[in-house]
Amino acid sequence: MPKNTSVAAHLRRLLELLAAGAPAEDFGAVATEARRSRAGADDLAEIEQATQAALRVHSALRQHQRREAELTALFDTAGDLAALRDLDAVLRSIVRRARMLLGTDTAYLTLPDEEAGDTFMRVTDGSVSVLFQNLRLQLGEGLGGLVAQTARPYATPDYRTDERFHHTHSIDAGVLDEGLVAILGVPLLLGSGSGGKVIGALFAADRTPRTFSPDEVALLCSLANHAAIAIDTAKAMTDARVALAELAEANAVIRERSAAMQRAEESHDRLSDLVLRGGDVADVAAAVADLLQGDVTVFDAGGWPLTETARGADPAGWSAAHDATGDDRNGDDGNGGGPAPAGAAAAVVRAAEDSRATAHAVLHDGRWVCAALAGQEMLGSLVLSGRPDLDGPDRRLFERSSVVTSLLLLLRRSVAETENRVRGDLITDLLTAPDRDPAGLVARGRNLGIDLNRPHLVLVASTDADVRERLAGAAVQYLFGTGSVSAEHAGTVMLVPAGGAAPGETARAAAEQLTHLVGAPVTVAGAGPAAGPRALADAHAEAARCVQALQVLGRRGAGGSAGELGFLGVLLGKDHDVEGFVAATLGPLLEYDERRGTQLVRTLAAYFGCGGSLTRAKEELHVHINTVVQRLDRIQAILGPGWNSPEHALELQLALRLRLLSLS
Repeated sequence: MPKNTSVAAHLRRLLELLAAGAPAEDFGAVATEARRSRAGADDLAEIEQATQAALRVHSALRQHQRREAELTALFDTAGDLAALRDLDAVLRSIVRRARMLLGTDTAYLTLPDEEAGDTFMRVTDGSVSVLFQNLRLQLGEGLGGLVAQTARPYATPDYRTDERFHHTHSIDAGVLDEGLVAILGVPLLLGSGSGGKVIGALFAADRTPRTFSPDEVALLCSLANHAAIAIDTAKAMTDARVALAELAEANAVIRERSAAMQRAEESHDRLSDLVLRGGDVADVAAAVADLLQGDVTVFDAGGWPLTETARGADPAGWSAAHDATGDDRNGDDGNGGGPAPAGAAAAVVRAAEDSRATAHAVLHDGRWVCAALAGQEMLGSLVLSGRPDLDGPDRRLFERSSVVTSLLLLLRRSVAETENRVRGDLITDLLTAPDRDPAGLVARGRNLGIDLNRPHLVLVASTDADVRERLAGAAVQYLFGTGSVSAEHAGTVMLVPAGGAAPGETARAAAEQLTHLVGAPVTVAGAGPAAGPRALADAHAEAARCVQALQVLGRRGAGGSAGELGFLGVLLGKDHDVEGFVAATLGPLLEYDERRGTQLVRTLAAYFGCGGSLTRAKEELHVHINTVVQRLDRIQAILGPGWNSPEHALELQLALRLRLLSLS
């Protein structure tokens, strides 16, 4: 009975070890204990047989556990693939599971680089060597190169001494730096049989010698198959996303082109209807501004605005305040336009020339500019601001609107030329016989939209004989769209602007622009304002005399008025404004004498009367010569250092004589 009890105790101990999952070496301790307790030979044989059976059961359980772990890993990997969001995350998970299941020091996965023609490390786990992590393998080099070339798994217990592989310095250096010895590599295959394609390789490696079992090779192959599926799925998803993106882009392009065609059709109908209803350039500018959601201004060929900015803003900064040259062409007559500085006008012209050269709208300083052409003749330009990002359809719409604008500008010019010829006949009659029928001249003017009884400035423009035929056309172009009139007379051109500032300022602005349009110096003189046929004829005569004086004085291409020519203006002017000339010439000295009680004017008269002799002047004034010198210094301080120049001295002496006459 005790014997049986002893055997039963040992058998129970074996069952307890199996239940606890004890390691295999613990089972041998049961038989050892039986021998130590001097069990009988039959009992000892029975215990040893039971121990062998328990070890077999233990081995089977461990295999089942390992298989269960492998299946769990494979199921987890399959789950990762089913929820694939990030390919790198899935590949890292596969490599990490390979390392865990095979119990290796490291695991890694390589993929081919089709552009470079080699293989590179895509994912590593457990690696510590930067050199190893950046290895690149050519096809057939090393264990990995052989796996990729043959599409078969390879394992080595000691890579460094294994002569089956083509060793290279870079690969061996990387393996040595990582400290790897045993390596197992399996291919990532898409498809099966001879038609399979290798898209990479999966590896497990130890830093000590090791022989990989067939089960471990099979397990790594299973994980490699999952990795291949993940890569192929990710590629398919990427291709699908690209295809969807391209399809969406194509649909967007189709919708955009459809919308552009519809918009172009609507825009064409709108502009055509506008022209057929008798719309003007300003109406076209307003319509285009509304269609393009920007600010549109129409300029003439000289860069002057023909319309106000359609949406109420400054026309792209190109019609700002006047500069020092007084570039107010004719003021604002209510027909659009208005002043623009010469620099701004030049900028518009340059941009329009660029547009004509390219036959398209051009972007200039953040504004789109399109030339309005009749053949190669520049009629004007359209300027669009507020839309620097003008796209293709809108840009083509802007360019088409310039064609409509060209047609309207041609029509306006034709009407203006016809009207100007009729108005020119009126001006000719006004200048040749202003007193013959003043009431009839006024009535004819009203019929042509000119109120001769309203004050007008009168300009007379003259240029060289060889370009004189261009001047009349340039005057029409300069006044185009302003409601003003011009006419040829006696080799010059008379201009009657619809508005303006002082005659000299208006004349200078006209001279600058006409010189630009003619391409040669144009001299312009202004007179007025004058109202009524006779006064207008007299103003023309004064301006004509002033033009001659400007040319004689060597001021060709300049502008001015008789009132700005000093004593010559007194001689040339109709009213001979003596008091105005004296006040303009001697005014500062007269004011100084009156305010300080000095005698600068008397000293100046004595100085000139004595021929510039200080000695004779001091005797006539009965003062010390130093007093004369001090007074002349004061005169120079007031009148400027050029007071004694021949031209200025002549004006001063004439003013002194005229003042003396007026006092007598």
